[in-house]
Amino acid sequence: MRSSVEIYNIKTRQSRIVWQTERLVEAPNWSRNSQFLIINDDGLMYRLPLFGAPVPVKIDTGFATRCNNDHGLSPDGQWLAISDKVEHGKSCIYILPAEGGTPIQITDNLPSYWHGWSPDGQRVCYCGIRNQVFDIYTITVEGSDERRLTQGEGRNDGPDWSADGQWIYFNSSRTGLMQIWRIHPDGTGLQQITNDNYGNWFAHPCPNNRKVVLISYDPEVFDHPRDLNVRMRLMDMDGGNLETLFELFGGQGSINVPSWSPSGEEFAYVRYFPVSA
Repeated sequence: MRSSVEIYNIKTRQSRIVWQTERLVEAPNWSRNSQFLIINDDGLMYRLPLFGAPVPVKIDTGFATRCNNDHGLSPDGQWLAISDKVEHGKSCIYILPAEGGTPIQITDNLPSYWHGWSPDGQRVCYCGIRNQVFDIYTITVEGSDERRLTQGEGRNDGPDWSADGQWIYFNSSRTGLMQIWRIHPDGTGLQQITNDNYGNWFAHPCPNNRKVVLISYDPEVFDHPRDLNVRMRLMDMDGGNLETLFELFGGQGSINVPSWSPSGEEFAYVRYFPVSA
């Protein structure tokens, strides 16, 4: 077995397995009606039912067949954002109907990696790499008014919007180890949220604006690789009460994108298993 798609309930403190496969699948998103997860596998996108037989159903993404693990549904569930490099050779953000269809290009500046939607569905946030500088940006879903929120202070990555629209959470190495920060969408009010001896990545605020889930690496680990022993952690919106929920063999692909259930009581993730030689 290679990948195990699982769901963790923050009230019962228990996980359940949704589906296991020998394939490498990544980055589950939760549908707005709680009927399925969206995952990526070998450049393609799939719906994974949460009820009945867990048989993945391919989503038609047109020419976009080299999707990475940066994808997610709009707040109303009508649109799917993807990051794909078929057209330009670099990751570009597109949106398409959630049921499948022709991708509509959003970002002209590349590479750009989608990470979150604004609560009103009018903008997306993403990591943009410009001249090897990683920064946080937002843009309208029509592809206009790109705004740069950080200015190259270390590596900035993994942005995600809070449910009230007041904050964009992201991870940054500006003080050394990768830590979690947040900033208002207009670029003001920068705050450091975590400050410990772990490499903290991919902070995702829950839909009820009470908790934030994140993944943490040992301090000597650079970037966010796959196939390492990591920690799934939970904290208050201001960084308080930071705790480790469980450890797992994972990392890249486990929780790159927003994966909370609509109720904010559960989140999905992928656990990996070592590949036999």
